[in-house]
Amino acid sequence: MRRSRFTSYVTSLLLATAAALTGATTAQASELAATGGYVALGDSYSSGVGAGSYISSSGDCKRSTRAYPYLWAAANSPSSFHFTACSGARTSDVTAGQLAPLNSGTALVSISVGGNDAGFADVMTTCVLQSDSACLSRINTAKAYVDSTLPGRLDSVYSAIRAKAPAAHVVVLGYPRFYKLGASCVGLSETKRKAINAAADYLDTAIEKRALNHGFTFGDVRPTFTGHEICSGSSWLHSVNWLNIGDSYHPTAAGQSGGYLPVLNSAA
Repeated sequence: MRRSRFTSYVTSLLLATAAALTGATTAQASELAATGGYVALGDSYSSGVGAGSYISSSGDCKRSTRAYPYLWAAANSPSSFHFTACSGARTSDVTAGQLAPLNSGTALVSISVGGNDAGFADVMTTCVLQSDSACLSRINTAKAYVDSTLPGRLDSVYSAIRAKAPAAHVVVLGYPRFYKLGASCVGLSETKRKAINAAADYLDTAIEKRALNHGFTFGDVRPTFTGHEICSGSSWLHSVNWLNIGDSYHPTAAGQSGGYLPVLNSAA
């Protein structure tokens, strides 16, 4: 290891140790993270699909200036900011195409991934267009995948992140529940809404377990989205958007700034 890389690595470790010993506040922790580079990885929930204001150069990845990574970087001015999250990304897409900016000087990494691997889009399509029984069956198939295959795929991503950014603080963000239950709301049946919410919990539990096993921080966005689910009357999530179908079941700009950003602020 060259001296410059070694120095950067030791500096990051000392900063992290200092934060732990002094009980640094959230603001102080963010300041420490900002002394190094920040890399934002992941899928559409990290790129900002549904929030609008997309960066033209990001093309189909639809990276938004209203997405929580962009907002965090604007507020904290890290020494460098690389935004590689991309709409539709699966774990294999992250390892194949998003990790290049990571290095020994990276201080903070954020990522949301796993929903596309588990078949999120197909689950929602099935539940919107087909019967209760078909919806529940497709969800059970997704849950079986979460049990059998997703943990290994998450391990591959998390191990690759740690190998390329050995000193980084890594925040793994989960997914919100989609529906407020017990509310009068046109659309899916209560049976489907309950099953979809339970599936989000199931996925988050699996992601949290793998993240913690790698020594990463899990950012749970379900509390911040509570009261802002679809059918709440103050939703931070798009329901089915027939004019722009890709926005469906993704956070709005308010969901990014009010649902995701505070969680990253606390965890960073």
